[in-house]
Amino acid sequence: MWRLRILILTLFFVVSLGTSWAMSFNYHPPQDLKNLRKLNTIIGNLSYHIVQPGETFLDIARDYGLGFNEMEDLYPNIDPWIPPQGFEVLLPTQWIVPIVEDPEIVINVAEMRLYYFRKERGIVETYPIGIGDIGFETPVGSYKVAQKRKNPYWYVPKSLWSETTERVVPPGPDNPLGEYWLGLSLEAYGIHGTNFPWAIGRLVTLGCIRLYPEHIKGLYERVNVGTKVRLIYEPVKIGFRGGEIYVEAHPDRYNKKKNLFKEVLAKLDSMGIYYHLDEAELSRIIYAHDGIPHRVGFVKGIYDKKGGGR
Repeated sequence: MWRLRILILTLFFVVSLGTSWAMSFNYHPPQDLKNLRKLNTIIGNLSYHIVQPGETFLDIARDYGLGFNEMEDLYPNIDPWIPPQGFEVLLPTQWIVPIVEDPEIVINVAEMRLYYFRKERGIVETYPIGIGDIGFETPVGSYKVAQKRKNPYWYVPKSLWSETTERVVPPGPDNPLGEYWLGLSLEAYGIHGTNFPWAIGRLVTLGCIRLYPEHIKGLYERVNVGTKVRLIYEPVKIGFRGGEIYVEAHPDRYNKKKNLFKEVLAKLDSMGIYYHLDEAELSRIIYAHDGIPHRVGFVKGIYDKKGGGR
């Protein structure tokens, strides 16, 4: 049997959907950053799991609502197909929520995770995703949900015509879109399910965003046409809790960033705050990119105008 050990007590809800867990948390997006000592942008609790006979990291990831990347990044030196039986693995079930103005759906491509803000209920839901492969990178930008389709047809893009004689794939087990499609205002891109769940947490798509079948079903039912979708690319996220500064680092999967360390400092400076930072710890966290929030410093004060410093 699984053993779940809670490390940090936080009010949250866990909704069981089939064999997977979808996380939903009490959360109100910050309206401004003037009171960082009271701000909390960290959700979830770190937990543990004992590896059972025959389990892979893919199995464990899906059972806890994680993507394969989240397990692989945390344990790069363990074979994901045959982790040691009885081994106690730390589960990265805690996240820094990206700070985005007026968020509805926010997708952090680098993190491979989607955040759905249900502001009328004061909660945020979060789901792991699969993203575009190298050469088919998932784009960033601001879009909207333009259409909803259940049991969609997949129109094979011309880039794949040399690999198959099929031009249209009907709904069913061979359709890579799965059972639900949320089409974006960016033509040919969307958020959808999958017929291959082990693709979640991997670079496998032609640029679209894939979710586990059990996750896309609920998201599809709750999201309306017109919902704003913001796609960002932040390998390193900055968070706050009780005046303390946290960072959560992920690999720069598309090799877009020249210097993540300087980018973090520049972002903190732009917030208009005085702060103390353990730069050696920040460097270590960026290098390790284990996907877990780590404390790196604290807020000392607020500037009247932007242009903060250490």
